[in-house]
Amino acid sequence: MIRFGIVGCGHIAKKHVAAIDAVEDAQLVAICDTNEERLKEFAREGVTAYTDLADMLKSDVDVVAICTPSGLHAKLTLQVAEAKKHVIVEKPMALTLEDADAMIEACAKNGVKMAVVHPNRFRPAVVELRRQLDSGAFGKIGHANATVRWNRNQAYYDQAPWRGTKAMDGGVLMNQAIHNMDLLLWMMGEVDEVSSYAATRIRDIEAEDTSVSVIRFKNGALGVLEAAVTIYPKNLEESLSIFGERGTAIIGGPTANWIKHWSFADLNEEEAEQVKQRVEQDPFGIPGHQCIIQDMCDAIREDRAPIVDGEAGRQALSLVIACQEAAESGKPVKMDDLKKRG
Repeated sequence: MIRFGIVGCGHIAKKHVAAIDAVEDAQLVAICDTNEERLKEFAREGVTAYTDLADMLKSDVDVVAICTPSGLHAKLTLQVAEAKKHVIVEKPMALTLEDADAMIEACAKNGVKMAVVHPNRFRPAVVELRRQLDSGAFGKIGHANATVRWNRNQAYYDQAPWRGTKAMDGGVLMNQAIHNMDLLLWMMGEVDEVSSYAATRIRDIEAEDTSVSVIRFKNGALGVLEAAVTIYPKNLEESLSIFGERGTAIIGGPTANWIKHWSFADLNEEEAEQVKQRVEQDPFGIPGHQCIIQDMCDAIREDRAPIVDGEAGRQALSLVIACQEAAESGKPVKMDDLKKRG
């Protein structure tokens, strides 16, 4: 069994517990939080509770899942890596590129693996889209579009004083749209340049609640990212669209789990319908967090990097930061300039 510990017993930790329980060769053996009341919510037989991460790291855990506020991810990852434990860190992996690089370096130096939680890659519709891209079915790509029209009401941000702050949390880009940025990068490749606008229009938070960006990829294709947490009264749409010379695909719905359009020159209507039906039979598939846990177990046994490793996490973070800086400066940001940091 691969023994797991969790640090940070908030909402997202519940998904990690369920994922660990669902993976046959994974076992939750430890939890850690400075809030003893939260620890009680996760307490159960066979799971040791800690209020100090240093104490938990002295135990026999193999992997630590970091589920704390984002501003603590870097510090805790360094502590876990130095204790020679593998790391699963929630998105965003960090809030700065300097911290992300320090995390990657610490894991490499200590011979441990790091996975970043970008679970949307494992959605059945997204897997089918990536399969079409790999087959060359789109031909030359013209442009891509990612849309996040969601609702995170004021009560969501008022749950804790760190929510919506730049130092500990971030806004719609860092918290919600970073998943969609990861998918854009996974599908479209590296980014050349970003232009962006952002605003805090409706929510009483420090970071942005609305953002619109235009992206130029290194392969020449263009992209548009629209993200907002101000949609009334609930989540409306999360979509990913790719348009090529020989194919058009749109994945949509409130959480981008459904194939809305699937048209390719080399695919007849019956074949396209078969793909749609395959996705519709199981649109949510195996939960993404479970896939991340299973992949970490496999990566340890096979001595390979996790599918979504630190470098992949850094790429998504880089795009968030590029959009933020472009919005703040009013000028395009070159991604190669961000690569030089750290």
